[in-house]
Amino acid sequence: MSAFLNAAPAVPSADATATAVDPARAEPLAVLGRDVTVPLVTGGEVTYAALDYAASAPALQRVWDDVAAYAPYYGSVHRGAGYLSQLSTDLFEQSRAAVAEFLDCRPADQVVFTRSTTDSLNLLAAVLPADCQVFVFETEHHASLLPWSDARVTYLDAPRTPAEAVALLERALADREPYGPALVCVTGASNVTGELWPVRELAAAAHAHGARIVLDAAQLAPHHPVSVRELDVDWVAFSGHKLYAPFGSGVLAGRADWLQEAAPYLAGGGASRTVARREDGGVDVEWHTTAARHEAGSPNVIGVYAIASACRALSEAGFEGLVARERRLIAAVREGLAEVPEVRVLSLFGDDAPRVGVISFVVDGWNSSHFAAALSAEYGIGVRDGLFCAHPLVRTLLGGETQEPGACGAPEAAPGERSLNAIRVSFGAGTPDEHVERFVRAVRELVTDGARWQYRTEEGRCVPAV
Repeated sequence: MSAFLNAAPAVPSADATATAVDPARAEPLAVLGRDVTVPLVTGGEVTYAALDYAASAPALQRVWDDVAAYAPYYGSVHRGAGYLSQLSTDLFEQSRAAVAEFLDCRPADQVVFTRSTTDSLNLLAAVLPADCQVFVFETEHHASLLPWSDARVTYLDAPRTPAEAVALLERALADREPYGPALVCVTGASNVTGELWPVRELAAAAHAHGARIVLDAAQLAPHHPVSVRELDVDWVAFSGHKLYAPFGSGVLAGRADWLQEAAPYLAGGGASRTVARREDGGVDVEWHTTAARHEAGSPNVIGVYAIASACRALSEAGFEGLVARERRLIAAVREGLAEVPEVRVLSLFGDDAPRVGVISFVVDGWNSSHFAAALSAEYGIGVRDGLFCAHPLVRTLLGGETQEPGACGAPEAAPGERSLNAIRVSFGAGTPDEHVERFVRAVRELVTDGARWQYRTEEGRCVPAV
C-alpha cells in the first residue's frame, strides 16, 4: 500500500515551482470543477468561479486520482484477514502518519480521525476532565464556540488587535479560580475576516497560567503550514473538506492523556479491546488506549486517505509558493473592493493584519443575499452570504447597520433583532486569476449599474425571478 502514498504527485513540486517562475505567479493547483460551465440568466454560459473555499474547497485533482487508484482495493479496516483488508488497514495507518507529519506533531501525540472540525472539537469537549474551565473568544466559529456547554465556560469579548487578544486572555486566566484544569480554544484564521490570530502568543499565555490550548485550524491549514511544535498548541483540529479532500473526514491531533483517560466518544466495535460477560449479567469492557479508543465503528478509510493525499500534495507543492500566490490574490481583491466606495470590508484587526483568502463585506444599498444571488445568476460566481456560522462575530462587525431589503427580502431575524448578513468571498490554492478578476469586475458593475435581472425570495433564499 505504500505505493499509493508514494505515487508521483500530479501537481508541480516545490522545487520546480521555485526554479521555474516567481512563486506568486505560479499556476493554481489543479482542482475538480475547474472546467465546469454554468448557465447565466442573461443568456449563455460561463466557467464557474468557485469563490466559496471557506465553506468547502474543491477537491484537488491529485486527491481524486489517488482515491480512484485505491478504490478497487477498498476493504474493511482493522478487522479483516484478507489481502484487501490488510492493504486498507496499512493505508489507514500510513495516512495517520502522513497527517502527523503534515502537522509536525510531537512523538507522543495522537491523531484521531473524526468526521469534521465540529466533530473533533465535540470529541475534545466530551473528554474534558471534571470541573474543567474553558476560555473561548466570542469571535469563534460555532464549531469552536458551542461544544463546551458541559464545562464552566468564560466567553471573551472580541479583541480589536492581536495584542488585545493576548491581554484579554491573560487577564481572564489570571482571574480564574486557582484550581482545576483549564482549556483555551482559539481559531488560527477567522472564517469571516480571514485574519490570522496570534496563536503562538496565546499558547504561551495559556501555558503560563497552567491551561491547555486547542487550535481550530479549519481555515488555517489549507492556507499556511501548521506546526504543533512551533505553535506549541496542545491540540489541533481541522476538516478534510476545507483542505481539498472530500468524503467527510476530520482530524483531532495532540496530547494523548485526556483522550486516554476519558470514556470513548462513541462506544462500540473498534474502541473496545476486550468485552466479557460478568456473572451478575453485565459486561466488562477494556477500552483501547490508542487513537482507536475514539474511532468506534468502521472508519471512513476513503475520507482519511483523501486527507493524507491532500496533506502530501500541499507539502510537495510548497507552502511558500502557495502563500505568496494567495497574498497576491488577496491584494487584488482588497484593492478592487477599495475602489468601490459603497463596499465596506469587515475586519477586527485592521487593514494591515495578515490574513488568508477569506474576505467578508457589505454593500451600501444592497441586501447581501440579493447581491450574492446576482453574482451567481449574472456572472457565474459562487460566494456565500449570511452570518457564516459565526453569528456573534458578524453581529459585532456589522454593529447597528441595517440591511437594505433590495429586490429580495433580508433573511429572517430573531424576534426583536434587525436582519443582518454579509457577503463572503474565499479562495485558495486552486483559484485562477480570472475568477478573482471577474469577481472584482462584477462587484463594480453591480454597484454602478445595478442588477440586470429581477429577483424574488423563495424559501428564505434570493433567487432569479422566472
